[in-house]
Amino acid sequence: MTKDEALKIVREQLTEHRYHHTIGVMDTAIRLAERFGENSEKAMMAAIFHDYAKFRPKDEMKSIILEQKLGEDILLYGSELWHAPVGAYLVRTEVGIEDEEILLAIKSHTSGRPGMTLLEKIIFLADYIEPGRRFPGVDDVRSTAEENLDNAIKQSLVNTIIFLMRRNQLVYPETLHTYNDMVHQQGGKNE
Repeated sequence: MTKDEALKIVREQLTEHRYHHTIGVMDTAIRLAERFGENSEKAMMAAIFHDYAKFRPKDEMKSIILEQKLGEDILLYGSELWHAPVGAYLVRTEVGIEDEEILLAIKSHTSGRPGMTLLEKIIFLADYIEPGRRFPGVDDVRSTAEENLDNAIKQSLVNTIIFLMRRNQLVYPETLHTYNDMVHQQGGKNE
């Protein structure tokens, strides 16, 4: 599938604003892939399709999560997370992409997961730092991403967790596990 074919498929699923976000994620993912030695074609495809299910009805997403056993625990947390596992499933079944690395990057782009692959890290971070994003702390994460992908991801996770806590919202455990994994990989300890 070509880039133009993929973008045409995705454009039909997204609002104009979200389509522009997707272009930003795609450009950022390609740049990060080239900088850190990942396959830029895979990064491009995962970025293009990362929000494929973003605007599906919540009832449809909930049904897919339950029927396909995509992790029922996610239903206890914000519905903002649901489009990631549902998107990976729909990209496989509706679009026909079978590449497990691409599908895993789509699936984990909202919460991360312990042991993320380089491609997953790139999509996770590209979604967070794409040029259209404007919120406190994003510029610091962008700067860090130029030098160290893992530090940038850890910083983005801290920002997200603090944001949710300040709003008295639940933090999805996989996000906390991802943070703990990143700290552990960098030699952090609890002593």
